[in-house]
Amino acid sequence: MLTKRIIPCLDIKNGRTVKGVNFINLIDAGDPVVLAKQYAEKGADELVFLDISATLEGRKTTLDMVLKVAEQVNIPFTVGGGIASVEDVDVLLRSGADKVSINSSAIKRPALINELSSKFGSQCVVVAIDAKQIDGQWIVHLAGGSVPAQLNLFDWAKEVEARGAGELLFTSMDHDGTKDGFANTALSRLSSELNIPIIASGGAGTIQHFVDTFLIGKADAALAASVFHFGEIEIKDLKENLKRNQIEVRL
Repeated sequence: MLTKRIIPCLDIKNGRTVKGVNFINLIDAGDPVVLAKQYAEKGADELVFLDISATLEGRKTTLDMVLKVAEQVNIPFTVGGGIASVEDVDVLLRSGADKVSINSSAIKRPALINELSSKFGSQCVVVAIDAKQIDGQWIVHLAGGSVPAQLNLFDWAKEVEARGAGELLFTSMDHDGTKDGFANTALSRLSSELNIPIIASGGAGTIQHFVDTFLIGKADAALAASVFHFGEIEIKDLKENLKRNQIEVRL
């Protein structure tokens, strides 16, 4: 059985780690380089670094930050934000990233997924999907969750896999920052309909929420931000608890 992964997420804006609720009301959560180093030392399995305003501001991911974070960690490191071409990814991988996460650019030009998978291998390509429920349907959003796309979550997820994505990072905008638990019903459906790993994001508040997303949501990894940034959950305690619940993790 593959081990389940715990992934702290560093949402970056203006060089600082930030965290909000439902993608708005952002507050400062610290220096991303310092946090990255701490998480690597505390047992995180991977890190995700998202330059959350890069797409909206029409610019590339901050490279110097990527270089600094890569110097501090010895675990897989995914970078996203403002990535729109093979050249963008080439620079990021050369700067120390292990994988890239694409979202808006994939929606606008789905062939980008094929291009990146073909050039760098599917293991490097994570497609992030931000979605929320509208009239009972999970609708995909782009541009940092600010613009609805005419896409259904499950249909888009299947296309993403078919085009060569190696992993899917699903964030429930309805659950983001609420600390009420992950969107396990949607996650379970994604897991049953897709063959690539699913990373759960949005809603972590307690250790039990992580247990539930692995056992009920069938997620392969769980991503969280504020509960780690503000010391509400320690990764060591979380993993020990998961182990007690017969969930395989790397200790």
